[in-house]
Amino acid sequence: MSQPDWDLLGAALKGRKALVLGIANEHSIAYGCARVFRRLGADLAITYLNEKARPHVEPLAQELGASIFVPCDVSREGELEAVFARIGKEWGGLDIALHSIAFAPKDDLQGRLVDSSAEGFKVAMDISCHSFIRMAKLAEPLMTGGGTLMAMSYHGADKVVPNYNLMGPVKAALESAVRYLAYELGHRDIRVHAVSPGPLKTRAASGLKDFDVLLSEATQRAPIGELVDIDDVGLTTAFLATPFARRLTGMTVYVDGGLSIMA
Repeated sequence: MSQPDWDLLGAALKGRKALVLGIANEHSIAYGCARVFRRLGADLAITYLNEKARPHVEPLAQELGASIFVPCDVSREGELEAVFARIGKEWGGLDIALHSIAFAPKDDLQGRLVDSSAEGFKVAMDISCHSFIRMAKLAEPLMTGGGTLMAMSYHGADKVVPNYNLMGPVKAALESAVRYLAYELGHRDIRVHAVSPGPLKTRAASGLKDFDVLLSEATQRAPIGELVDIDDVGLTTAFLATPFARRLTGMTVYVDGGLSIMA
């Protein structure tokens, strides 16, 4: 896969303040986005889940020169709020906030939707969807000059993908939330998008049953004939955060080599 011409892209995000939630390791989609944001000139705030995750994320934050590095488990009361309090104190504003967080209990994720537990569904919805709404609420007062909010979705939100199970309805709710937030925040020049990558080898995806089969089929069926990588997703999110996309909002943007157009 050819690499982007960084000299041509220049410093499209120079001086922008970008928060990235959800980096787990160097294979994370969120890391690919943060890496492109930084390459294009943005200042970064990066979060890590907990002390167990910190050793995997801290070297990446240091590599990217993140000026803010803080813990954030959205399921723990007050942690997301503390992230935004720190940003408000140190930066005084925010231009970009990217949410790349999803979770469902293993039994609910790997079992049939019809067998999912009420508690498992609640947890998946809270962490994977409602935390994005909470993020938007906290970001709004900091985006005084407008901004861009983005969440990570998947094709299983719109079509049935075997073995995606519980996460299909959860991601569908997330995409709907994106549209409503775009409507509610548009008057403040805050644009909101869902980004829907094709199958990627991430830690989160490894929890899906028969994921290797899904990857193989995606490579064969995608018109481009290749899987996308985390930098491809990063470049798309960076575009959405620039003035080049100033009239786009409320969209689900597919980054999948054309896979989603195939029957």
